[in-house]
Amino acid sequence: MKRILIFAAAICMAFVVQAQKDMLGEWKTIDDKTGKEKSIVRIFKATNGLYYGKIEQLLQPSADGKPRMCTECQGADKNKPMVGLVIVRDMKFENGSLVGGTILDPANGKTYYASIDLESTGKLKVRGSLDKHGLLGRSQFWVR
Repeated sequence: MKRILIFAAAICMAFVVQAQKDMLGEWKTIDDKTGKEKSIVRIFKATNGLYYGKIEQLLQPSADGKPRMCTECQGADKNKPMVGLVIVRDMKFENGSLVGGTILDPANGKTYYASIDLESTGKLKVRGSLDKHGLLGRSQFWVR
């Protein structure tokens, strides 16, 4: 009986580790209002054990050809180029989800509580909310 429990625990751990790995990498962001592709964001695990997301590429460059800046951002991110901007911060992997961190919306410069789940369809469900419980907010689905 003990061997069966150890085996079952090992299988569960394998699924958790795989889910963690499946969330890493490049994701195409899709605007939840327009349905248009906006950017490529790389989700990565930092040396501190937390997860972050950085804009690698904008899919709709500016009309004048100049780098788009985060003019609405506050603090250290104010007027930084959007490419290279870390928008997902301080996420922890718990129960198959990334939780406990924040996400920045460069369009309005606001930071929201965040949660990220890998859907069975292979998409990432990225939720930004005003409250820690995710009740007041909106979701986007990012694709590989």
